[in-house]
Amino acid sequence: MALRVPHTFALLFGLVAVAALATHWIPAGEFERVERGGRVVVEPGSYAAVDARPAGPAAVLLAFPRGLQETAHIVFYIFIIGGAFGVVNATGAVETSIRGVVRLCGGRGELVIAVLTVLFSLAGATIGMAEETLVFLPGLVVLARRLGYDEITGGAIALVGAGAGFSGAFLNPFTVGVAQDIAGLPLFSGLGYRLVVWLVLTAVTVVYIVRYARRQRREPAAAAAASAAADPAGDRPLAGRQVAVLALLALALAAVVAGALAWGWGILELSALFVAVAAAAGAAGGLGASGTAERFVEGAAAITGGALVVGLARGVLVIFEGARVTDTILAAMAGAIQDLPGWASVAGLYGVQVVLNYLVPSGSGQAALSIPILAPLADLVGVTRQTTVLAYQFGDGFSNVFTPTQGYFMAGLALLGVSWERWVRFMWRLECLWLAVGFALLLVAHGMRWGPF
Repeated sequence: MALRVPHTFALLFGLVAVAALATHWIPAGEFERVERGGRVVVEPGSYAAVDARPAGPAAVLLAFPRGLQETAHIVFYIFIIGGAFGVVNATGAVETSIRGVVRLCGGRGELVIAVLTVLFSLAGATIGMAEETLVFLPGLVVLARRLGYDEITGGAIALVGAGAGFSGAFLNPFTVGVAQDIAGLPLFSGLGYRLVVWLVLTAVTVVYIVRYARRQRREPAAAAAASAAADPAGDRPLAGRQVAVLALLALALAAVVAGALAWGWGILELSALFVAVAAAAGAAGGLGASGTAERFVEGAAAITGGALVVGLARGVLVIFEGARVTDTILAAMAGAIQDLPGWASVAGLYGVQVVLNYLVPSGSGQAALSIPILAPLADLVGVTRQTTVLAYQFGDGFSNVFTPTQGYFMAGLALLGVSWERWVRFMWRLECLWLAVGFALLLVAHGMRWGPF
């Protein structure tokens, strides 16, 4: 009998339980924290044992509500995104407009996939697009289906495209900027090689997604027949109200980019934006106050599982932080690296960052925890700090669209209507490819003594 992957909630609860058991044999310890340049970072060499606080059954049960409490801003953001698109979709504007796009594209679906994936990769590389991809997923799923592809193709354009760019970022202020600042490197230095890294990772990703799409694509006639059966309205042109809704949606998506680039918007501001989108789209689409509210609730209800999984995904970190063993794990891994030679040290630094991303999903949080320790360690083993920052980028980025402990990614799967098990079947080869290509790029950086230091 084939092995069946458990439901995401069951899987995450199991990981929390295993983490709780691990706290009974991992020694408790902490680094001292200091404030430097407005950031709280760890003090290298300050690790010391502290009183053990192993997690018991109560801690396991509390991990879920505490995880929800700590990620409440993301949870409500997901509910609001779902509600807003419930309203927008009820107007029929997105579906009708995408029919027109499909007619214009003709047989050039693969080109559309490639271009959109590059654009999302560029957004990941420059503005650190991650959670923001969620607002694009509903429309991309409709587009993919109309072109004859499945929902994984639509989701991969945004999630995997942005993930590739995030991993190979060259101007991302939240990862590259923070890590270089902590490591004492000039801001956004090493730009030339970072552009090469981004191009390589983006090319690998585009080829992978396009090849997947080509393998599972339905014949255009079959896709059109399925669309017609699902939508008796056929190819009806856009109505005036639908044009107004699309204009509002276009303005909102432009505001997402401008807000991240120029205005310093976070999740709270984006949530407020899509509350406004829901209200305005309902009015423009003629749904009325009650109709808008009903569609909003229906849209939010449809992604309840995806919103709640964010809190449960946080549970592993809640357990480890409560037991004070996260720093112990980091100290042990750093100690194992210091006696390794050359290329093996690069592999060790890379491995540490990959493991840490499962414990600390936040990019800037992972930088604040690891770079103060690993940058001086890299000096001792002959690895440049610039290479160390790149190892951090890869470790932080590659698993973001693979690990079930990454909340926004799991919420994205809920929006797509795709189980984690099904996504893994699509993604595992690319994940392995990313890890291998990333290691090769790190070895090149190490070999050329990429700096300035």
